[in-house]
Amino acid sequence: MSARTATATAGKRPAPPDTVGQGAHVDAAAASFAALTHKLDYLDESEIKRIREAYKYADAAHLGQFRASGEPYITHPIAVAGLCSEWKLDAQAIMAALMHDVMEDSGATKLDLAERFGAATAELVDGLTKLDKLQFSTREESQAESFRKMLLAMARDVRVVLIKLADRLHNMRTMGAMPSSKRGRIARETLDIYAPIAHRLGLNQVYRELQELSFEYLLPWRHAALNKAVQRARGYRRDLVNRIQTDVEKAFAESSLKIQIYGREKTLFSIYTKMREKHLSFAQVNDIFGFRIVVNTLPECYLALGVLHQLYKPMPGRFKDYIAIPKANGYQSLHTTLVSPLGTAVEFQIRTEAMHMVAEKGIAAHWLYKSSELAGAHEAQRAGTVSLQSLLDIQDETRDAAEFLEHVKVDLFPDAVYVFTPKSKILALPRGATPVDFAYAIHSDIGDHIVAAKVNGEQVALRTELRSGDVVEVITAPVSRPNPAWLSFVRTGRARSKIRHYLKNMKQDESLELGEKLLAQAMRGEGLQMPAGDETHGPATALWQALIRWSGNRNKRELLVDIGLGKKIATIVAKRLAKLLAESGTKPDALTLSMSRYLTDDSTPSQAMITLDGSEGGTVQMAPCCRPIPGDAIVGYLGRGEGLVVHTGECQVGKRLYQRDSERWIAVEWADELSRMFDTAVTVLVLNQKGVLAKVAQAVSEAEADITHIDMGHDPGQSTTELKLLLAVRDRVHLAQVLRTLKRSPLVLRVSRVKPQ
Repeated sequence: MSARTATATAGKRPAPPDTVGQGAHVDAAAASFAALTHKLDYLDESEIKRIREAYKYADAAHLGQFRASGEPYITHPIAVAGLCSEWKLDAQAIMAALMHDVMEDSGATKLDLAERFGAATAELVDGLTKLDKLQFSTREESQAESFRKMLLAMARDVRVVLIKLADRLHNMRTMGAMPSSKRGRIARETLDIYAPIAHRLGLNQVYRELQELSFEYLLPWRHAALNKAVQRARGYRRDLVNRIQTDVEKAFAESSLKIQIYGREKTLFSIYTKMREKHLSFAQVNDIFGFRIVVNTLPECYLALGVLHQLYKPMPGRFKDYIAIPKANGYQSLHTTLVSPLGTAVEFQIRTEAMHMVAEKGIAAHWLYKSSELAGAHEAQRAGTVSLQSLLDIQDETRDAAEFLEHVKVDLFPDAVYVFTPKSKILALPRGATPVDFAYAIHSDIGDHIVAAKVNGEQVALRTELRSGDVVEVITAPVSRPNPAWLSFVRTGRARSKIRHYLKNMKQDESLELGEKLLAQAMRGEGLQMPAGDETHGPATALWQALIRWSGNRNKRELLVDIGLGKKIATIVAKRLAKLLAESGTKPDALTLSMSRYLTDDSTPSQAMITLDGSEGGTVQMAPCCRPIPGDAIVGYLGRGEGLVVHTGECQVGKRLYQRDSERWIAVEWADELSRMFDTAVTVLVLNQKGVLAKVAQAVSEAEADITHIDMGHDPGQSTTELKLLLAVRDRVHLAQVLRTLKRSPLVLRVSRVKPQ
């Protein structure tokens, strides 16, 4: 290998002067193509020749760069390519692995790589480069965007993420030379982002090793202490493990069933996690050691299970059939826990060779064998793709980074329950999932229109937690819509993001309607009609474009939504629009101006009157401080980002807001015909006697009102107690009827409507 100069580019460092020549000599073997060649025997000669060219290109690009350990930088791409070759990835992926840093380090462009190595390889290298490029202002934003980029990369080509995982795994293996401050940050990112993605793809070997290395760097003292404890336990239990293995081999020899048996040891990180989550000491973790039985065919898995259950007694409730019901990432095995000769619990996993390959390599098993040799590999790839689809759906609908991270974290480590549709299709959902999660897992339209659900033939509440084996039937109605209350009990990120997406769009539509109404009324206050069309078509296109540039919005819809949400004041926008119209020669109409002044309330001269009938949706809210109902004198406050908030005219909170921000107040009035009932707060002082609550509820019902919420004071020793009720009434007249009915009850001492302090 040629000697390397001591220059470095961004992100790499030169070797110390006394190690340049020595490092080049010592690491010549690791930095040479020969270190990789023997791993590529599954490729043909022409492909290996192209990979050699990629190696030479990468070697030249990284000339003079050294890792923190003093090794030539090219050793890292070779190691990454070596890991990819263990998964038997194709030649394009191996070439991309060798050149994954060349665009950043040598100034090579995607076009250069496409001309020399083909468009597919250039696309992979470009995808890997983009994964590392962006910088973020906060750690949370960085994590969220890292997840987002990972999912987008998987949507384009899953090989990008496989190479990236190999890159991160080698970096973690060689992180000892880095400063401790960087080690902790990188280990945390690995545990939060890369390990879960490996788990999603079924790469269990990579997943376990990334967790273990992250644990070692994040909590070195605990890692060391657990390691010593496991070493001691290994010595204590060696005789037991050997005895169990001998017994198992003898039992299978007598049954003429050919098997391969492997010892399996729980990782330190999984031991630590179990101790922390279940508050156990190390001595209480009894499944540190286990065994894996590999057989030839699927029926032999169940025969092997029978042999084991004849040999040792199984523990009730500790058998899981992941062959009949595979995990979301394609994993298949039989799990059974048996009682050993010394009374300890020992777990056995039984699987075929094909299942073992999928269990260890996951989605990468697709490249390991051809379909004729390993049919299960394609099934694993399909299962892995399906398991990622819900995350990709969330990515499509959620643009806020923090919200996106919140959604995907729910779906990363699902402790699954398995439920059935009425047609016996199996669905895996996270523990704690409800019928609403089930409905959204089937289809978003079913989730949006769910009104009720049956579990095992009996109707249940939508917040009911599902259990494994439940048969769930969803009842829908075309008029039903997602309810904001569902967000408090749904468990899947898919359901949460779909509900929020719908509510956000619904609020935008309502805000658009309110904004249009507010701007039209403000324009009438200027003696003008709102111009027709928008910024793309209509006679006033240029006018709207000028107004949108002034407002900073992207289009007319966004501007009107901002007005409806109170982010922009309609009168200010109207004055600007009037100025633009005046510049184009349009003058105010005297009749429109005089009518507007006639309709406007003197106390709120900024805008004309808005009529409320109760059908406005979430954009118009009744202030919780005073809870206005029809018949009350009311005023409207355009809150910043919360739409129109309606207060009673005598509300002290509203008066303080008016003194502070008078330009945001508009005149509102009740419509003659109303579409719903309105909530108001009432306090009822009652004698503390048996059945008092039932009598109060009966009186409210007789007055044709509803109790939407009740708060009962806890004063068992007192002779009286105060009930705080939230009543749904039609108007002030109806409320007066309800109060009179309540006063007639002998147990009611005093009743009054709550007034804001």
